[in-house]
Amino acid sequence: MRLLWKSVDKMRCLRKRSTLPVLTFLVTSLLFFNVYMDDGYVLETEKRPLGDTLTHPANSERYSHTLRDLSNFSGSINVTYRYLAGVPLPRKKYLTIGLASVKRKRGNYLLETIKSIFDQSSYEELKEIVVVVHLADFDLVWCENQVQEITRKFAHHIIAGRLLVIQAPEEYYPSLDGLKRNYNDPEDRVRFRSKQNVDYAFLLNFCTNLSHFYMMLEDDVRCSRNFLTALKKVIASREGTYWVMLEFSKLGYIGKLYHSRDLPRLAHFLLMFYQEMPCDWLLIHFRGLLAQKDVIRFKPSLFQHMGYYSSYRGAENKLKDDDFEEDSIDIPDNPPASLYTNINVFENYDATKAYSSIVDEYFWGKPPSTGDFFLVIFNRSTKVSRIKIVTGTEDRQNDILHHGALEVGQTSVETKQGRQCTSYITLGEFKAGSIEVNKVDYKIGFDIECIRIVITASQKEWLIIRTISLWTTQPASQ
Repeated sequence: MRLLWKSVDKMRCLRKRSTLPVLTFLVTSLLFFNVYMDDGYVLETEKRPLGDTLTHPANSERYSHTLRDLSNFSGSINVTYRYLAGVPLPRKKYLTIGLASVKRKRGNYLLETIKSIFDQSSYEELKEIVVVVHLADFDLVWCENQVQEITRKFAHHIIAGRLLVIQAPEEYYPSLDGLKRNYNDPEDRVRFRSKQNVDYAFLLNFCTNLSHFYMMLEDDVRCSRNFLTALKKVIASREGTYWVMLEFSKLGYIGKLYHSRDLPRLAHFLLMFYQEMPCDWLLIHFRGLLAQKDVIRFKPSLFQHMGYYSSYRGAENKLKDDDFEEDSIDIPDNPPASLYTNINVFENYDATKAYSSIVDEYFWGKPPSTGDFFLVIFNRSTKVSRIKIVTGTEDRQNDILHHGALEVGQTSVETKQGRQCTSYITLGEFKAGSIEVNKVDYKIGFDIECIRIVITASQKEWLIIRTISLWTTQPASQ
């Protein structure tokens, strides 16, 4: 029997150490692992009576994936998961939320985390999510106690197919002895973080075919209200753009969103490099190797770390995300659009960055002149209920729009200067660098295709457009 791991350090990502010595190794190995990776996952689920969906014996092994052993490319192995509670539904959901949990020396926040996920979701949102809990501790008595608590508190969610509890048996784990001592970490820390990588790999592997998107949380997290609606708004706003990982928290492995189609490759990646470094650092390399160079993180954060004691040795851990907001329902919709301006752009602070909710992105241009414009053209006509535009930043408070007007147009046409609307209606003037207009759809008699900011007087100061935020009702034109 391998050494019993009592905890996993889930906030290792904040340590700042150089990972350059292994980057070359990672790149070379990724090319190698892409050749050998087998995406042929096999689901072997047996139908059972409804009464069997709540809890299952600890030796109930009914869900298998074909997963290549990346530490030895001699063949493939079957990871046969133990169903501890619930069974997956045949229909794919919109989002899977994955949690891996182990026994802690002090504190236990798993039940609170599950409760927050369900309590902060509306009835309609609950229809679109499935929560998968991987009880990754080798102490089967602890796992059984957790299953009993979970089924007692969340039986209706299990029966509805919204909550699954699984375990990957210990015999499928690679060796956790004699691991590399990278970064001079203590031996027990290396074991904890290496096992954590495998815990996550098996969890990702299980969740591959359950939904279209996958969100990773930790087991000591509080969620903002209607977080799924906020996620869907952000995903819709990224339509037509390439991304690997979107981040909705700046802490740990919390609030990281993936396409489910990328989960097999990520699971293999974590297994391949399980002993090299903490999972948070591996994720940075994974994202970069799949050609997403920059972090794409959104504000406000939708998830907050609430644990007081770390899963590693029970040490105190008071980290909080100061960008977290309890109520996320006010996140703008920002429907897909093209952006244009004739204002001279500074470096790479282009027009599209004013339309983004990504942290620290904004448009920055050289001093504008009378008649200059900043134009947003929707991909299709849209019913807009609210518009809010903010210029300048806290550290550059003079780079605001001193004199400008907000206009909306109905129908766009191609011109020598590009797409433009044929006519505009003025909704208001900027005051102190900002403007907000509510009930737009009641004030105008048409669906909007163009939103235009017009400079009404030249200024000496440069111009920062920090955010263009739009809220919509249903689009009238498809």
